[in-house]
Amino acid sequence: MTDLHFNVPVRAAPEKVFAAFATQSGMQGWWTHDTVMTPQAGGRAEFGFDKRGMVFRMIIDEVASNRGLRMHCSGDHPEWAGTTLEWTIVPSDDGCLLRFDHRGWRDSTDFCASCNTMWGNLMFRLKAFVESGKPNPQWTE
Repeated sequence: MTDLHFNVPVRAAPEKVFAAFATQSGMQGWWTHDTVMTPQAGGRAEFGFDKRGMVFRMIIDEVASNRGLRMHCSGDHPEWAGTTLEWTIVPSDDGCLLRFDHRGWRDSTDFCASCNTMWGNLMFRLKAFVESGKPNPQWTE
C-alpha cells in the first residue's frame, strides 16, 4: 500500500485551520466549490469536479474539534475507493502545523502520482485561504 503525506505550516489559529477542512464552506474555499458535507462522525461528504465529470463520495469517520478530521472514500473512482483522508492540526507558537495524509492506495500508479502532486498544491491553497481569508478553490465548477 502507498500513503501520501504532507506537512504545511499555517500562520493561523487551529480553529481557523480546522474550519477550512471540517466545514462545507471551508472545503469550498480551497478545494472544490461543488462540495456538500455533513461535518459529523457518520456524515457524508461529496466533492464534484469539472461539472460533476468526477465525483468523490466520502463518509466521515471522526471529527475532533480544532484538532482533526478523518474520512474514507466510499466508492466511485476505483483508485480512491477504500482510501482514507486525514487532516491533523499540531499547534505551534506562530499558528500550527497542518498534517495531511491520504492513506491506503493499493498501488503507486500514475494516477496516484498525479494525486500526490495535486494534494501538495491543494494544501498550499488551504494555507493561502486560511491566512488571507480569500476563497480560491482549485475547481469552481
